[in-house]
Amino acid sequence: MRVADAFREAHGRAPEGVWHAPGRVNLIGEHTDYNDGFVLPFALPWGVSAAASRRADGVVTIRSLQAPGEEHTLTDLDRAEGWVRYAAGVVWALRDAGHEVGGADLVLDGDVPRGAGLSSSAALEVAVAVALDDLYGLGLERMTLARLAQRAENDFVGMPCGIMDQAASALGSEGHALFLDCRSLAHRNVPLDVAAAGMRFLIIDTGVHHELADGQYARRRRDCENAAKRLGVPALRDVTDLAAALARLDGDERKRTQHVVTENHRVEALVGLLRAGAVAEIGSLLNASHLSLRDQFEVSCPELDVAVEAAVKGGARGARMTGGGFGGSAIALVPEDRVRAVQDAVNEAYREHGFAAPRFLPAVPSAGARRLA
Repeated sequence: MRVADAFREAHGRAPEGVWHAPGRVNLIGEHTDYNDGFVLPFALPWGVSAAASRRADGVVTIRSLQAPGEEHTLTDLDRAEGWVRYAAGVVWALRDAGHEVGGADLVLDGDVPRGAGLSSSAALEVAVAVALDDLYGLGLERMTLARLAQRAENDFVGMPCGIMDQAASALGSEGHALFLDCRSLAHRNVPLDVAAAGMRFLIIDTGVHHELADGQYARRRRDCENAAKRLGVPALRDVTDLAAALARLDGDERKRTQHVVTENHRVEALVGLLRAGAVAEIGSLLNASHLSLRDQFEVSCPELDVAVEAAVKGGARGARMTGGGFGGSAIALVPEDRVRAVQDAVNEAYREHGFAAPRFLPAVPSAGARRLA
């Protein structure tokens, strides 16, 4: 195993174990998680693996095969910078929650496309969390680990994300999507066998890399919180009369509210269709979700819009941007006999617009975080 070999080379001994946590793609339910709403992500085959061992001196060392030549030795976690903060933040969150976590040597290896909206950061956080949980015998439930990983990103990294990404990585199940209530954290696995319906999910990586911590994501979250306050509800999830709510709002707050409320309904409707075995019928909900994200939440970009429009014209049953937005990826539901046509249509549209060629990745619902060795 590559990451275990790298650990031996760096530390002169074998790691105590190797753990893996996947990235995720969100089928539907975008920007609803921090509004206490519903989401429906699934784990991907790609993720982050962590080879790890305990240290008796409390020091944390972090290396990554994606950052060759970098060696980070932290006696003070606050000194971590850049990508290292995602790993250091998990150690901080565990310790701050009262768990007896000492030092650790960590070597990381990831194959989630970074910046593609497939949650490489959550995969890194959850991989470190499950490794430390096992190494120090904490016995924490997977949702607890997901919440601690989220806290690392919120309070240590400074990115105000919801719980969806970490929960999908920690709790994903092969062949299923995760239906998650982000308020109660109640969740259940929903069978997602698109192959049986002669379909597949295709990820279209636009190659436009986004940095959600630059303030755009935080501003959208503030719009939602301000709208909820104006409406006198704990969160936009609690809006029951959308028309009345919209009549009391204007500007960005009005648009954000319309998206969140209708997106929650779309999640519930899509789950209903999956439970009824009507996989081919979910495409219209994907299309509606993208239009809402583009026009009401305003987090799309030209490359995503072109990818979605071209995929549908090429024969996809539906498509939408996925992830926080401002770049990253789209997901399309495509009949098996139209995969090449959809790829050709998107490539041609990108050439016409002068965009760099996108990358196409098959999205298969995969297992969540686990120990590999």
